Formats: sequence, structure tokens, C-alpha cells
Amino acid sequence: MEGILDLVNSDLGKTIINGVSQSTGTDQAKTGSALTMALPVLMKAMQRNASNPEGAQGLINALNKKHDGSILDNLGGLFQGGVDDAVKTDGEKILGHVLGQRQQGVQQVIGQKSGLDPNAVANILKVAAPILMGMMGKQARQSNVNSQGDLGGLIGGMLGGSKTKNEQGFLEQILDADGDGSVVDDVAGMVLGGNKQKGGLGSLLGGLFGK
Repeated sequence: MEGILDLVNSDLGKTIINGVSQSTGTDQAKTGSALTMALPVLMKAMQRNASNPEGAQGLINALNKKHDGSILDNLGGLFQGGVDDAVKTDGEKILGHVLGQRQQGVQQVIGQKSGLDPNAVANILKVAAPILMGMMGKQARQSNVNSQGDLGGLIGGMLGGSKTKNEQGFLEQILDADGDGSVVDDVAGMVLGGNKQKGGLGSLLGGLFGK
């Protein structure tokens, strides 16, 4: 199974980065940087939400019914002339469900490291979230995911299956610096360069992604 960072670096990923950049009016390189940091965070948050049966079933239903991967079949059409407001509204709902009250903190730290305004990051994530769900839905369909265990395997594979597995593991450790299993709590807490890790999350992400 491909890891999420492999997908970002693939031809499909480049198409997504270019399309998201054009549709949100943001610099392509900065958009790529923001997505490289954001997508693993969103997946890790989904993994947390799916750690209980109710959350897992809700995500499985969403992947099977609405986010089945069909959004990936016509990305050119999706981005041509600007992304439809319905897609952005859907993305906003996904982000609210996955990140909840921690959404602003996540957007702020990603903005700081990518060189984008947090509002620009928010716009990027609104477009990217349905595409990420589509990626997951496509793999869920191919793997016949229909249980909490199957879902855990899918998310774990996409998080840990990257060719840059060591870096991805390092990223997960950074995002959960206090070891409590709650990634987004730590992202929000480190926005201002907290003391859980020397230099805060920003400098560590900077070292990881060369920013």
C-alpha cells in the first residue's frame, strides 16, 4: 500500500498540488509544503477518531457511500474554472469533524512553516480534505474495508507505508510529543514554539521538510 507522502510525490499528487494551488490562488511550492505537512496530520487525526467502534463505523460509512474515490476520476474537471463551492463546503465539514476545535491551531502551525497565511491554509485544506477522503475511499474499496480492524490497517498502511518511512515515523513522534496518542492536541499546543521539544514543532518540521 502506498503511503500518503508517496501519493503526494506521485504524478497524481503533483496534479492535486497544482490544481489546489490554482483554485485557491496560492503559490504552488507553498501549497505543496502545506499539503505535505497537513495530510499526515489529518490522517493521524482520523486514526484517533477511528479508535472507537462508533467513530470507525462513521468513517467507513463515509468512505463507502460518499467518498468512494470517484472524485479522483476527473481531477481536471474538478479544478477547471475553480473548485465547486459544494466541494469546499464538504471539505469544511470534514475538517470540523476530524479536527474540531483544534483546527485553527493546526492551520496556524502549518501556515508558519509553509509561509502561508492561516486563512490560505484553511482554503487549501477545504479543497484537499475531500480529495484525501477520496484517496482513502479508493483504497478502502480495493481492500474491501468493512470493519474497524480493516480501517485501522488501511490508515496505518497509508501513514507508515511511505518510502520515507523513517521520516514519517519521526513526524508522528513529533506530532505526538507527549506520547498521549493525541496528535492534534500537541500541534495546537506547539503553535507558539512550546517547550515539549527544543525549538518547538516549527523547527523540527523545518528540519524534516527542509523548510
